[in-house]
Parts: sequence; structure tokens; C-alpha cells
Amino acid sequence: MSLSWPWALLAVLAVPLLLTARWWLNRRRKRTAVTVSSIALIRAALPGRTAWRRRIPVYLFLAGLFALAGGVARPQASVTVPSNDTTILLAIDVSGSMCNTDIAPNRLAVAVDAAREFVEAQEGDTRIGLVAFSGIAGLLVAPTADKAPLLKAIENLKTGRGTAIGQAILTSIDAIAEINPEVAGTGVELPETPDGTPIDYQPDTIVVLTDGSNTTGVDPVTAAQQAAARRLRVYTIGFGTTDPQQMVCTPDQVSGDSAFTGGSFGGGGFGGGGRGGGNREIDEEALTQVADLSGGRYFKAEDAEQLTDVLADLPREFGLTKRDVEISAWFLLLGTLLVVTGVTLSLWWNRGPAIRRP
Repeated sequence: MSLSWPWALLAVLAVPLLLTARWWLNRRRKRTAVTVSSIALIRAALPGRTAWRRRIPVYLFLAGLFALAGGVARPQASVTVPSNDTTILLAIDVSGSMCNTDIAPNRLAVAVDAAREFVEAQEGDTRIGLVAFSGIAGLLVAPTADKAPLLKAIENLKTGRGTAIGQAILTSIDAIAEINPEVAGTGVELPETPDGTPIDYQPDTIVVLTDGSNTTGVDPVTAAQQAAARRLRVYTIGFGTTDPQQMVCTPDQVSGDSAFTGGSFGGGGFGGGGRGGGNREIDEEALTQVADLSGGRYFKAEDAEQLTDVLADLPREFGLTKRDVEISAWFLLLGTLLVVTGVTLSLWWNRGPAIRRP
């Protein structure tokens, strides 16, 4: 917990000042005491009060003053709250193996449907960026809260050769660095962080959906280390079954000379009769290591329903962030309640005897 106005704690001095005033008044009262002939008559006229009845109102009143003084200092607590400014980089594998028909009609079609539902389900100011990767990775849509370009790009995903998971992570990091000044690009050398330093993750997150293993470019673990150094979490999803079938893509899922719509990245298409290569084995060990290194999680999805559920549940994983929230209102409420309770009890327990009328 921190204080916005620590100097306001000087208000606590009011407590010892009040105690001093009370002591002085008691001492003065003793000096001006009146001598009476019978103490027993005075005691009989006063209401009976035990020691705890005398002390409890004072303790409550003093505790209330301390709480009020703390509230004036504007205390802040670091709490986990929903983030409304999260940026999600969705990196989708469009390698040739996404034409596999073990998940009907094929993996790419199911991934497109799940990604579309994921984008449409996001609310508020959440920004989403789209990265597609096969032999290389490309940023198709920069992070935006406008769903129209995202949905259009997702519908137009094309297959290509190779699987560059590591490069997809680096491309996602650079896309986040463009809009978050606290995240350095991949070409920037970062200072070493002392061991044992607690990690306060950025609200921005990378989600990698792939059905294979890295075949070219940067090693995924190396890329995950770059993400971790920038306090970016990477969530990985292994998509596909352990029993791959024939690879069949529709004509609109195939690009003859490009892995991406409108690009010139090279790579062949995979269509009709199951032509084409592509690594069909999911490297779960590497995907798990990538997630663990960066503070994310690895998920396995073997059908359309599982993939949809994983994507739907992801915001619960990374949609929270730590922020300093002012809690002075609670201190003021508690202080007021204690002071009022102390005064009320004091008045109630010190009330005079009831007057009985004949």
C-alpha cells in the first residue's frame, strides 16, 4: 500500500493533542473539586459505570481519528482489476498442414471460425492485432478496436509452406512495441533484470495458434525469452489431433505464390488431392516451454469445440492487470463509523438517571 499525500499523516497528531487536553482537564477538575460531607450520597446519585464502559468509547473514538487521518493521506492499494486497454496479438498458423481434414472440414476453416467468434466476443477498448505465419510471419492487421478489418483479414487467410513460430512471436512483439511505449522492439538491447525481481506483466498479450512445430527462422524458445524480457506473456494453443488425415484445402484457402493475401512472401499452396508438405506433429514440449518462460499457458485443442472454448476463456487468463486504486473512502467510512459509535456509546452510558414522575 502507498500514500498519495503522506504529509497528511500529520493529522494523526490530533490524537496525542486530544489526549493531552483530556489529561489537563482532568487535572484541573481535581483542583477545583468541591468538598462534600457524604461521598456515599454522590455515588448513589450517579449512574453506575464499569471500567470498560469508560474506556471503550475513548478507544473507539481514538481509533476513528487514526482511520480518518489515514484516509486524508489518500492510501492506495495495488489490486488486480479487469484491464480495459489490453492489446491481444493473435498469431495464426497458416502452414500447409492446416489443410488437414482430421478436424472437418479442415483445420484452417475451424481456426478461422473460432478466431472470428473470438474477435466478435471482445468488448470495450480491447485492441486486437492479427499475425499470420507459415514460412515467415507477417502483420496483417495492426492492433485495433475496429473489428471490421480483423474479420475481413481472418476470412482471407491463405496457406503457405513452412512454420515460423518464433518469427511470429517476434513480429507480435514489434507490433505491440508500436503502440506501447513501455515495450521495446526486438532490435533493442534490454538491460539485465536482477534475479528475484517480481514481474509486473504488461497488459498486452500474444496468443499463438499452431498445429505443428517450428521448421524455419528463430527458435520459439529464444523468441519467448525476448517476450519475457519485455514482460509480455505468450499463450500457446496446439491445434489438431494425433491422427492426421488427408490434407484438403478449398481454392480460396490456397495462395499460389503467397502465404498472405496481398503479399509477396513466397510459398506454395496446398489443395485438392492432399498435395503439399507441412509438419503434422505438434511440438507440445516447445509450446509449453514458450508459455512457461513468458508467464503464459499452453492449451491443447483437438476439435472445433475445444478450440472455441480455449479462445473464449483466454480473456479470463490475461484480462487482468495490477493497478494502484485509491481506498481512502474506506478509511473515511471506517473512521466516521468508529467516531460516531464511540460518541454514541459515551452519551448512552453517561446519561443521567431516569426521572420518575408521581
